[in-house]
Amino acid sequence: MTSTPPANKTPELHRELSLLDSTMINVGTIIASAIFIVPAEIAMHLHSSGWVIFVWIAGGIISLLGALSMAELGAAMPQAGGQFVYLREAYSPLWGFLYGWTAFMVINTASIAAIAVAFAKYLGYFFELGGGETKALAISSILLLTALNCFGIKWGAWTQNIFTFAKMAALLALIVLSFTLRDWSSANFQPVFSSQSFSSLLGPLGLAMVAALWAYDGWIEITYVAGEVKNPQRNMPLSIIYSTVIIIAFYILVNLAYIHVLSVGKMAGSELVGSETAVAVIGPIGATLVTLGILISTLGSNNGIVFTAARIPYAMAKERLFFQSMAQVHPRFRAPVVALVIQGIWACLLTLSGTYDQLYTYVVFGSWLFYAMSCGAVIILRQKAPQMHRPYKTWGYPVTPIIFILFAAWLVINTIIEDTWDAAIGAGIILAGLPAYFYWKKALRA
Repeated sequence: MTSTPPANKTPELHRELSLLDSTMINVGTIIASAIFIVPAEIAMHLHSSGWVIFVWIAGGIISLLGALSMAELGAAMPQAGGQFVYLREAYSPLWGFLYGWTAFMVINTASIAAIAVAFAKYLGYFFELGGGETKALAISSILLLTALNCFGIKWGAWTQNIFTFAKMAALLALIVLSFTLRDWSSANFQPVFSSQSFSSLLGPLGLAMVAALWAYDGWIEITYVAGEVKNPQRNMPLSIIYSTVIIIAFYILVNLAYIHVLSVGKMAGSELVGSETAVAVIGPIGATLVTLGILISTLGSNNGIVFTAARIPYAMAKERLFFQSMAQVHPRFRAPVVALVIQGIWACLLTLSGTYDQLYTYVVFGSWLFYAMSCGAVIILRQKAPQMHRPYKTWGYPVTPIIFILFAAWLVINTIIEDTWDAAIGAGIILAGLPAYFYWKKALRA
């Protein structure tokens, strides 16, 4: 009997992403519109330059602890799907599925919808747009990015690199111009620390930290496409660590620039702190340039999510725990086209429904629950599978994952206490995956 020719084999994803590509995927996904807006919210809560910078440093360190932990899992299990794979191996297929279900139904698709609408709204700076036109433009951007990524990983990676380098250049220009075109004045940094007691600051610090962590979110994106990274044992952990460090540096510097130009007091009363800083430095054209920067940032961030998130339902389908068609890889373009298209359609429907912001609010605590469980997987798998090949081991283990887990647990518990109703609905969305899981498990046994 003759063997089946290689050309007839089921197409699979190829390892084509370099270290640069992998790092830019994370950096580009993290930098969206938040860094141009969120600093005002943090300043409003804290009213002092020292605490503002402290929150950005602390948020960066917490994100880095999570990244260092997740890097071990990514290097040891360089497969498509990221947390779906880690939770499946450490806990059970059920937990992997519940994560994948929530990521596909809400976390990633609602993020795509929300960022697309933000992109369309910022276009309204140049063109007068109604509500229907804003949604139409948002949906068009989702369809465009989905179509682009259907042509293969190289197209998606090149697009991501271009967008990411452009937004990094824009942020760097804003930082440099802020410090070179404005005379130094220590007055804008006063007070460095407020006279409030630390206990009275715990509440505002918690709210500010949540806002900062939202701006840092996205450092895990490269794990979703781990099956397409070259030399993953080396490049996965390096890309996760490099991207997180780059973002921490940019975020701290840009916030110092905001304070230097505006002061914390003016930041607290600003709706678009990035635009106001640019206007103060280079005049009215600054608002136009920052708006262009935000458009590039939002489009680039959404490209990263569209590109990577589709690999989660693809990985689930490969395990026969989701629609089988989503496991298909295009024979020419080597992309999970069906998973990309269905993800895009669902994100468009969420955009039309207008519920994306509320849906994401419901599952914020859930996403941090899964983050905590994934970092817990580092500890569990060290005990459960000591023989597993680990090209990279978490720096500072076990302190690093434990600190992250404790912080994530605090965030989840605080959300349940402060927003009980939203947390309950979020838990309901996650648990709605149970009947779906048992349906596919039954189909798997049939």
